[in-house]
Amino acid sequence: EQTRMANQRLDQIVDHTKPLLYIPLAMEGNYESCQKWIQGELREVRVPAIEMVRSVEELFKKELEKYSAIFIGGGNTYKLLRDLKTSGCFGKIKAYIENDGIVFGGVPGDSFGYDIDSCASMDKNEVGLMDTKGFDVLNGMSLFAHYMNKSSCLSEKENEARTAEYTKALLHFSETRGPVIALPEEDTLF
Repeated sequence: EQTRMANQRLDQIVDHTKPLLYIPLAMEGNYESCQKWIQGELREVRVPAIEMVRSVEELFKKELEKYSAIFIGGGNTYKLLRDLKTSGCFGKIKAYIENDGIVFGGVPGDSFGYDIDSCASMDKNEVGLMDTKGFDVLNGMSLFAHYMNKSSCLSEKENEARTAEYTKALLHFSETRGPVIALPEEDTLF
């Protein structure tokens, strides 16, 4: 329900004759449930198929221009960016974007901004990534997804404290590294 309008917009701009490529690699572990999830998530996007990769090696072999769009699934943005950069996939995806390729995603969508350290208050850099520069498709602006997202596991007071923590971190980031677009859960930037 949260992504219905974004998915409708995606459906308007994709080439309906080409499959979509799904990259769940920001997650750890087994990707078996991911294929079913993406089929449901993008059920309103009319493409002939949704193909999923299970490794950066498999992704590197893909000819990205054969896809109508790339969907990057949720997980740890630092892990994803590290894996994309060390495998050579980052350059391939950047070239795809620069040639008018369509890329869509959730939290790892922060990687489309200038620097993923904008998400450091939410996403932990457990992989020790040093080069945190993203795809920079927003002219030097960074992104922060899930801003003001309320967790059902937290009390109202705890949710407010978490939002205050994120706000403080984002203000500091914007003062020291540059502007940040903070997107609430239901928002999509096109």
